[in-house]
Amino acid sequence: MIQQDQSSAAGSVCRLSIGSDIDKRARILIVDDDPSIRKTISIILAQAGYAVDTAANGEEAIAKSDFNFYNIALIDYRLPDMEGTKLLTLLRDSVPRMMKVMVTGFPMLDNAVDAINRGVDGYLAKPVHTAQLLKTIAQLLQKQRKEQEFTEQKVASYVNSRFKLGRTIRRENETEGTRL
Repeated sequence: MIQQDQSSAAGSVCRLSIGSDIDKRARILIVDDDPSIRKTISIILAQAGYAVDTAANGEEAIAKSDFNFYNIALIDYRLPDMEGTKLLTLLRDSVPRMMKVMVTGFPMLDNAVDAINRGVDGYLAKPVHTAQLLKTIAQLLQKQRKEQEFTEQKVASYVNSRFKLGRTIRRENETEGTRL
């Protein structure tokens, strides 16, 4: 939402306020074909205060991301219907950008490089240690907040520059009108 504040002699200033799910309870999507892993990670994250959703395969994850916002997706490397690295590129883009973490029982260099090339934000090896999982999530949420703040600042700066340009043009037109 763009709001216009009336200031004193300095003129008007536009402020940008983008509603964000970051400020609410963080939402995490767990994508893994193993029900015990989904359940265990869900319990850990729910106890840590996160809103958790799960998907058993890539298609289910895609469908859920089409209708829901997730701050973070934890994606198993091997899913029954596709590789997790393919899913990285198929999940819906969102604002703020969904952070994606590859979780794999096959931590090989080729897998990591492929995931990095497809835009992964984190990489965890199974078995996932609770402390490392929670630390990774906290770091990614902080990164997401900073990216969102930077985006808001850029948009607000652009809006303000356009608003000032419009005022300058209007003044010039008014000045030219008095000369005629």
